[in-house]
Amino acid sequence: MIGNWKKWLGEYGPFLLVTILIVSGWEWVVRRGMIPAFILPSPSAIWMSLIENRELLLEDHLPATLKEVLLGFGLSLGGGLLLGVGMHFSRPLEKVLYPFLVISQTIPLIAISPIFIMWFGYSIWSKVAVTILIAIFPIVVSTYDGLKAGGIEYRELLLTMGANRWTIFKKIQLPMALPSILSGLKMSVVYCVVGATIGEWLGASVGLGYFSRRMSGNLKADAVFAAIFLLSLLGIVLFLIISFIEKMLLKNQIRN
Repeated sequence: MIGNWKKWLGEYGPFLLVTILIVSGWEWVVRRGMIPAFILPSPSAIWMSLIENRELLLEDHLPATLKEVLLGFGLSLGGGLLLGVGMHFSRPLEKVLYPFLVISQTIPLIAISPIFIMWFGYSIWSKVAVTILIAIFPIVVSTYDGLKAGGIEYRELLLTMGANRWTIFKKIQLPMALPSILSGLKMSVVYCVVGATIGEWLGASVGLGYFSRRMSGNLKADAVFAAIFLLSLLGIVLFLIISFIEKMLLKNQIRN
């Protein structure tokens, strides 16, 4: 147990030290009046705002944002995997879809979000649509590229042994593409938080993005940063969950 803690501190000790120095310097600068608190509140003021608004943030706004993130990620995961695998098996489908996927990432979310609001209103689905638009791309690309690059030599070997395309996909390409797919999932789940927040900023009645927009209108910078802190923490937790799943899947793959 002690050895694990020493290893953990050895790996993340510098990060913790730099974080403590940044937070301490931030607190000192604001308390000295070098930066006005209404522009950049101190970490202690942000913490106090979290405590004061904890019921509102944790019971109303955080669950709403989390629901949007999970729905967007789930739909992006299912659709992204289907599109990536479909593009891998069908060259014409790849030629048709890949340009549209790239184009979708060149459209500013601020410009497209009002269109989703016109289509879906202020319901949860306008925020989910924004989330899917930003989150599906890394899943599709990581799936397609991973399947395309994986196991060329093994694939040729199985072809000479009479294996069909599905057998090659199941036995070689999918297992070897798994690290690439999981990397795409880690990026996508973080993008989901960004997409949900943008959707809430542009049209919502609940959620951390809506809360931060309302607080910024009231010039309550500490409350805005409190919402930002929770959004960042949400993204980190979801990233770590996918990383844990990745570790378990790859460990089982090595054992098998």
